[in-house]
Amino acid sequence: MFDHNSSLPPLPGVGYKPQHFAQIMEDAGPVGWLEIHAENYMGDGGRPIAQLRALAERFPISVHGVGLSIGGETRLDPDHLARLKHLVGWLSPASFSEHLAWSTHDAHFLNDLLPLPYTDATLQRVADHIDEVQEVLGRRMLLENPSSYLAFAESTWSETDFLAELVKRTGCGLLLDVNNVFVSATNLGYAPQGYIDAFPIDAVGEIHLGGHDEDEDDHGLPLLIDSHGREVADPVWALLEHTLQRTGPRPLLIEWDTDVPEWPVLADEARRADKALARVAA
Repeated sequence: MFDHNSSLPPLPGVGYKPQHFAQIMEDAGPVGWLEIHAENYMGDGGRPIAQLRALAERFPISVHGVGLSIGGETRLDPDHLARLKHLVGWLSPASFSEHLAWSTHDAHFLNDLLPLPYTDATLQRVADHIDEVQEVLGRRMLLENPSSYLAFAESTWSETDFLAELVKRTGCGLLLDVNNVFVSATNLGYAPQGYIDAFPIDAVGEIHLGGHDEDEDDHGLPLLIDSHGREVADPVWALLEHTLQRTGPRPLLIEWDTDVPEWPVLADEARRADKALARVAA
C-alpha cells in the first residue's frame, strides 16, 4: 500500500504557464508550489523540459493528468501510461492526480472530461484502473471529483460514497475541487455544503479552486461551465471557507487555464488563497 496522499506543503499553488516563467523565478510571492499538466511534458527535451527542471529545483511540483481516461470502458493506453511513468520517474513530483472521468471511445480520444454513472460495474472498472496506475507509477495517486452537467438515472451510488469506496478499495487519495462542487451543485440542484460535509475528508491531499462561466439551460435555469478562464467567484471562496473548516490547511491550487492573465492577476488570486489558509490555521 502506498503511504502518502501528497508531499505538497499546505500553501497556495498555481497552475504553471510558460509565459510566467521569468516572473515566477524572480518573485513567486505567496506561491509555494506549482502544478503542471502531464501531457504537456511527455517529450524528451526542449525548452518546456528545461524550464520544468529549473522550476523543480525551487518548487514542489504537482503533476495533474488529463488524458488517462480512468473511467473509460477500455483498458488504459499502455503507451500513455509508459510516458507518464517516464515523466514521474525523472521529475519525482510531490503529487500526481487524475480525474474521475472518461475521454476515450474505441481508438478515439475526446478532448473533454466526461462524467460517469455511479454503478457497481463502474466502481470496479475505475478501481481496477487506479490499481494499475498506482502499480505502474509506484506511488499513490489522487482522484479529482468531476464537474457535472447531468445526472445518470442508472446511478446507484452518491458521488461522495462512490469516491469513499474507491479510497477503501484502492488506497488512492482524493483531490477536492471546490469549484467543481459548486458547479455540480448549482447544475444538479443540491446544496454544495452538504456535499462537502459528506466528502471523505481524511483522504484529501489537495484542494483546487478555479473560475467558471455562467449560462442558462433550455428552461432558463442557471447553468455553470467549469471553464478555468477567469477569477474564482465569491460563492466558491465562501464554500472554500466551509471546506477548510473541515480539512484544516491543505495544499490549495488556483487553476486558470484559458484566457490566462498576466502574472500579477494570478498572484493576487494566490494571495487570497493564502489568506484563507492563514485564517483556518489561526
